[in-house]
Amino acid sequence: MANRLKDYFPLIRERKEVLEESDASVGLRTIFYSWEQEQREEFLDFCTGVKGVKILYDSFFKEIMNPEYAPGRLNQFLSLLIGEKVTIKQVIPNDSTRIAAEGSLLITDIVVEFEDGALADIEIQKIGYAFPGERSACYSADLLLRQYKRVREKQRGQKVKFSYKNIKNVYTIVIFEKSPMEIRMLENRYIHKSFWGFDTGLKMNLLQNFIFIALDIFRKNMENKTVENELDAWLMFFASEEPERIIELIESYPGFREIYRDIYEICLNMEKVMGMYSKELQELDRNTVQYMIDEMQETIDAQKQALNEQSETIKSQAQIISEQKRQYEELLRRVEKLEEK
Repeated sequence: MANRLKDYFPLIRERKEVLEESDASVGLRTIFYSWEQEQREEFLDFCTGVKGVKILYDSFFKEIMNPEYAPGRLNQFLSLLIGEKVTIKQVIPNDSTRIAAEGSLLITDIVVEFEDGALADIEIQKIGYAFPGERSACYSADLLLRQYKRVREKQRGQKVKFSYKNIKNVYTIVIFEKSPMEIRMLENRYIHKSFWGFDTGLKMNLLQNFIFIALDIFRKNMENKTVENELDAWLMFFASEEPERIIELIESYPGFREIYRDIYEICLNMEKVMGMYSKELQELDRNTVQYMIDEMQETIDAQKQALNEQSETIKSQAQIISEQKRQYEELLRRVEKLEEK
């Protein structure tokens, strides 16, 4: 089968070239053959254009979408997603007040500040079960607290009286590769935006905003359909590795051609791309183990609850039997008294 992506990106190399370069270096050859056969094939496929790169791999996402190197890309995506033009001022370290989420199956996490002072946390989750609504609320609260501290410290340095009016919006944006059950129940909707409201119609800005994107549902909804708007084009960019979809994107939305060119230029640096891919495999292994642990814990908890319920049932039945036995003995005594008469 002809490699159609190579027609658009002549810098894409042949399988033979990639193998020859990896075999020429002891270090690269050691890394390459440390992978499973399926992993080696995946690596060769995206390096040679047989398939696209998994854009949501942390290393690739941050390399391609890094606001410090290519600010227009994330600006455009977030503007389309939020529904108003936003401009990223800077990327903020996410290891200060961030609530640690051990084993959350997190792929990527980027916190950015917009020009107006608003903050956004962009999360990419491999498996949605590890990111329930309760955890989203905690992350958002953590982000809002960071916003509060930043504003307070800034105004203190300027010797200006603190005002809550200077605290801006915070956005928790979660992209799910595999969405949780709650989202999968809405099988025709793949973007979910929160809104705050009161039963009286009261209008008040509560600052915290949530946007959930279900890429698995998006893929299903886009089967045998063409991309018809820019936001869906971005989601297709994140969701699909199919050459046909990639070609559709770069022909209908030429801005993606530059992004894919950057991806295939990365693939020319064998040492770098193998290092990036190895890092992703290690993270996926860790996440898989953690997911299995989480699943086992859920099973254990469910079994424990079932045993507790059975124990309560047994206690209840024992009380019933005891009461029936008491009533039976009472009846026997009454019969004995009647016979004595």
